[in-house]
Amino acid sequence: MESLYLLIPLSILLAFVIGFIFWWTLRSGQMDDLEGPSWRILHDDDKSTQKTDSNEAEKQKNPD
Repeated sequence: MESLYLLIPLSILLAFVIGFIFWWTLRSGQMDDLEGPSWRILHDDDKSTQKTDSNEAEKQKNPD
């Protein structure tokens, strides 16, 4: 019975700490998009490399 006087306040305190940490992660934006980064890894960036390649070719043709 005496251990309950210690365990109940500790469990309430722990619940508040966990709640605060969860609230902080939501407010800082860490849980905004959980699937986006994993899908972005799978997409190729061929369009962006083609643009840079054509820009480099134009610079070689017309040096300033």
